[in-house]
Amino acid sequence: MDKEVLWGNIKSEIATCRRCELHKSRTKAVPGEGNLYSRVVFLGEAPGRSEDEEGRPFVGAAGRLLTKLIESVGLKREEVFITNVVKCRPPGNREPKVEEISACSYFTDAIISLVNPMLVVTLGNYAGYYVFEMKGGVRWLGVGRMRGRLYKLEVLGQERAVVPTYHPAAALYNPQVLSILQKDFTLIRDYLQSSWRREGLLRFLQGGGL
Repeated sequence: MDKEVLWGNIKSEIATCRRCELHKSRTKAVPGEGNLYSRVVFLGEAPGRSEDEEGRPFVGAAGRLLTKLIESVGLKREEVFITNVVKCRPPGNREPKVEEISACSYFTDAIISLVNPMLVVTLGNYAGYYVFEMKGGVRWLGVGRMRGRLYKLEVLGQERAVVPTYHPAAALYNPQVLSILQKDFTLIRDYLQSSWRREGLLRFLQGGGL
């Protein structure tokens, strides 16, 4: 079964999900979107009002900032995959609960396994908690203490690079957080450029040219 068919099945399951109480207040579930063959997944926390209305992730002001940050590392938004650890909007835009993240991890696991990225960028504390503590077996100490470096973790049966950073929403009215985000995205850029060079050299050594 190809990725598009599997993705269609996952989206259908999310649309009718009743695994936690969030289904009662949602307008639309927000499964995620992007390139199913991408090497990079951006993992946020939960949909907001705009996302709940449109059924798409990161479409508000924070989403526009994320798009600019993605472009700053030489990628286009449609070249990556974007999703959240919770697929339905928490009432009043409150923070997601651990039990909601756990309930939705059934889908988050399936999405990451389907896309199978080499790099996961966690946006905010709850995305970091899911990747590091729930899946990577590493105690999550918060964005402030964990950000600023690239980690190698075994996530869902495969070693992946992970860059934790702040959620773009935190930077909308805080220039200091924006500066930190921009600095963290240079880590992403450097890692991707290094990976592309290694892959190009490997193709050359295997006789495939550059």
